[in-house]
Amino acid sequence: MSRYPTVSFLKSAHRPSDFCPDLGLEVAFAGRSNSGKSSAINSILGRRDLARTSRTPGRTQLVNFFELGGERRVVDLPGYGYARVAPALRQHWKGLMEAYFGQRVALAGLFLVMDCRRPLTDSDWQMIEFAEARDCPIHVLLSKSDKPGRNEARDALRKAGAQLSGRATVQLFSAVTGEGLEAARRVLDGWLSKNKGPAGTRPAGNSEPGSGV
Repeated sequence: MSRYPTVSFLKSAHRPSDFCPDLGLEVAFAGRSNSGKSSAINSILGRRDLARTSRTPGRTQLVNFFELGGERRVVDLPGYGYARVAPALRQHWKGLMEAYFGQRVALAGLFLVMDCRRPLTDSDWQMIEFAEARDCPIHVLLSKSDKPGRNEARDALRKAGAQLSGRATVQLFSAVTGEGLEAARRVLDGWLSKNKGPAGTRPAGNSEPGSGV
């Protein structure tokens, strides 16, 4: 059963004027195309196909809002980093992200989803900088942790923790095996249950309890 039984699609936004009303609290998910972002959202919310993956990675440049109830939302930000995307589409993505992070008072936290077999990219760092510019806490999900061997996954976690150096918390995550699922849900629940006040209260350290760092 879903932890958020009333979750439903709210709307998609192609431009900032299409964003839903900036009320309550919302948590955004960002990640490179094919990072496993949609699978992470579905797994954490306990829904099979709430967030859908485009058949052509990098083509869907929409901000998708999902209502959880009680003026709480999850926001699926458009994927990035796909090599064949035209320069105009990249510029659209950048402008949309600058507007989103610059405008959304309701933003309570950012999940950055990245394949644990891949290093942090320039685009990942740009997302971190977007969030840091408005003192938004960041939690990194090293997705697809079931793909490499156990030692390789733990090594990836150590390396990511060292690279992030306290700028974000980080954990291993697999939508297939459920590794890290409850830890990720605790982060989401914490962000969505806090009283709305000054943004920027970041969890201590650079790892979520149980992540193995």
